[in-house]
Amino acid sequence: MLNTNMLDISQHRINAAAATEAHLHHHGVGLCNLLDALDDKFCRSALYDLYAAFGQPIPDVDAVETALHSIHCRLMDQAPSELDRIGHARNLPASDMTRWHGARVGELLARFRHAS
Repeated sequence: MLNTNMLDISQHRINAAAATEAHLHHHGVGLCNLLDALDDKFCRSALYDLYAAFGQPIPDVDAVETALHSIHCRLMDQAPSELDRIGHARNLPASDMTRWHGARVGELLARFRHAS
């Protein structure tokens, strides 16, 4: 007998990856600009991994989830004083950008967690 529960979980994870791809299509440049301003090589590498996961006909959903998790953790670990310094030096709303992108990445990540 076919276990449809596993198929449902897989489809939900693919849907979460598709939502992530759509988000990157609309907001990826802003996220990239933020990560550039933060000058976090690990986080930038995770973003590259995220884009690479979509370079296949069917995205690697595990790689998407891992990259989102890495980016989310780094964004949430930013010290407010450092964000203020970056914002002043780059004339960017770094603190607001970090909160906004962190929240959006967190929402995307939650889609993967609810699919499991």
